[in-house]
Amino acid sequence: MKPSRPNALVYGLLLLAWVLVVGWQAEEHLRVEDAARTDLRNRSQVMAKTLSAVIRAMRFRGGVLQQRLEPVLNELVDGSTNQLVKPSELISVALLNTTNGLVVSAGEPVDLSRMEIPEDGYWGPQVVTFVTAIEGARVTPDGVTNSPATVVIPGPPPDYTNLPRDFGKSFLRREPPTEGELPPLPPEAALTNDLAGRDTNLPPPGAGPSSRSRGDHRPPWLRGMDEKDFRALIQTHELHGLVLAMSTEKYRAIVGGDLWLRYIIDFFAGVTALGVGLAWRSISKTSELQIQLVRASELNSHLREMNLAAAGLAHETRNPLNIIRGMAQMLAKAPGSTPGVQEKSRAIVNETDKVTAQLNEFINYSRPREVRRARILLNSAISEVVRTLGFDIEEKKLTVETAGDSLAIEADEQLLRQVLFNLLMNAVQAVGPGGRIKVVTRKSGASEAVLEIRDDGPGVPLENRQEIFKPYFTTNQKGTGLGLAVVQQIVLAHGWEIACLPNEPRGAVFRIYHLKLLA
Repeated sequence: MKPSRPNALVYGLLLLAWVLVVGWQAEEHLRVEDAARTDLRNRSQVMAKTLSAVIRAMRFRGGVLQQRLEPVLNELVDGSTNQLVKPSELISVALLNTTNGLVVSAGEPVDLSRMEIPEDGYWGPQVVTFVTAIEGARVTPDGVTNSPATVVIPGPPPDYTNLPRDFGKSFLRREPPTEGELPPLPPEAALTNDLAGRDTNLPPPGAGPSSRSRGDHRPPWLRGMDEKDFRALIQTHELHGLVLAMSTEKYRAIVGGDLWLRYIIDFFAGVTALGVGLAWRSISKTSELQIQLVRASELNSHLREMNLAAAGLAHETRNPLNIIRGMAQMLAKAPGSTPGVQEKSRAIVNETDKVTAQLNEFINYSRPREVRRARILLNSAISEVVRTLGFDIEEKKLTVETAGDSLAIEADEQLLRQVLFNLLMNAVQAVGPGGRIKVVTRKSGASEAVLEIRDDGPGVPLENRQEIFKPYFTTNQKGTGLGLAVVQQIVLAHGWEIACLPNEPRGAVFRIYHLKLLA
């Protein structure tokens, strides 16, 4: 059955509302995901600025010692005593030169194959990589440079690890050290802008040994290096870029938790829409049933009026039939009546009796059932009805057996006797000569009983077991088709139930349920 137009409109609106909720939750999830990305990106920028500030603080005359910078980077990656970075969030950090070459790094190895990383970063399954410029870098038409340049000076060889504390003063002098002095290496003096390769302090190419006289401020372990190699070293150690590789674990936890929340909201929204739809369907069906009930009530009232009119007509029809029957009997007994007239008169009487019996059954069926409940001994009522049918039982030499408990039930005595009479008469008519009929009563619970009337007749076909209780349906040529209809009418008036079932090995069983027991 297709839904009505109003119902289809309501279901469509509910579906649309659910789709809107799903779309809203998807948009909110994207907003949360973008916020989580922005938060991680902001933290990377804070780390980059902090690291740039640390490098500036460590810089002396444009340079910073690698052996002093590496512990700082390791501490930043470790994060155990750092309030800026949570442990395991920063996976690796790397400082790049102007050609994106690696100068110094800490943590896991950095993949430098993706240097064309977008501004938003390169987001992998587990790690996100950000590349930013060291603070102070500027862009020129020729490329990106640092102004002023920050150079990472390679560490000294092992011979320069133990130096006196005041050695930096001699290293800062413009005059070259005298013979016999140890090669000076204070950390402050090693980080000089002069040693970063500025032309104002570096000797011109090919100056040779005279450069010492002009004040060569290279670290002692780099003074023996050729000028060209030294310039190449400085160029490859100028800081330009900063690479931060950060774990996306927190980001994925936030996004995953929010996604589950959105799924739950969508699920309950769907359940709510489905519940509202089912409720609307129930209300709609209830309304339709109420309308049908009102129409059925009106039709029932009309049928009741027609039934009363038909019953009155049937009652009034019996009087002319009785007159016809009496006149036919008089014709049959009149002096000088021929055998043909007598035979026709008897036929008129027989047909009149049949019509009168049908009218009586119809009047009995159409009569309102007013149940006057009383305490009745069920077995006694059965025995009296069996005695009433004694002539029919003896005529067909039938065996009628009663079995079961002696029970007292609540019922209308006259209506109960009519039910028993109709059912037993139906069984007597169904079985053949010498057949068996059994009436059984038993308890089916603490307060209910069951009545069964069994026979070994031909039984009732499966397709007719519901039809036989309808008016004027009969398989017996001599029956009126109202006997079992009257039985069902009385049964329903008492609040009982009746069913026609097969008997084993043959025959039929008429079973009445829910008889109310009395003490």
